[in-house]
Amino acid sequence: MRDHTHGERGSTADAPPEVWTGSATNRMQWLLALVGASCLALGIELAVDSMWTSGIAALVMSVVGCIAAGLLMLFGTLAFVHVAVKVDMECLEVRCGHMGVPRRRIPLSHVVAAEFAQAVSPRQWGGWGYRSRPELGTAVVVRRGEGLVLSLGDGRKFTVTVDDAEAAVKIIRDRLSRAKSPTL
Repeated sequence: MRDHTHGERGSTADAPPEVWTGSATNRMQWLLALVGASCLALGIELAVDSMWTSGIAALVMSVVGCIAAGLLMLFGTLAFVHVAVKVDMECLEVRCGHMGVPRRRIPLSHVVAAEFAQAVSPRQWGGWGYRSRPELGTAVVVRRGEGLVLSLGDGRKFTVTVDDAEAAVKIIRDRLSRAKSPTL
């Protein structure tokens, strides 16, 4: 799924849009969410209709374990099934999941450079989700594929997987060059 540039254009055909939006989705994570929902349902089923004969402590531990594992898998995967990226005149905003949480807002004044990454994979970041690795920086990885890498003024890097990341890089670079050039 690609969500290309949107927004109003200036007077020239080459002018970048005022607001660029992009997104990425990982449909495979719905399977993990289904497993989480199944664990949750199993925990509820054990609590409601159990013929457990080994004692109440084992039953409570099983119910709590199934419900906790189910909630963690369900909400942990649903938060990173989808990512939406918005670049406006002042900042880049990344919103995860359908509720938009967690959210990260990076002012373009803190961005030193923007690069296009052809292949960002969950394997290099240690899985899907909001990730941090000291040698690589911070990332929001929802699927394997193209991504946007920002070099920040404090020396850190921020990576996000998003469709049409190359267009986002061009727009960010344009905004950074405008901010550096003196206005007459």
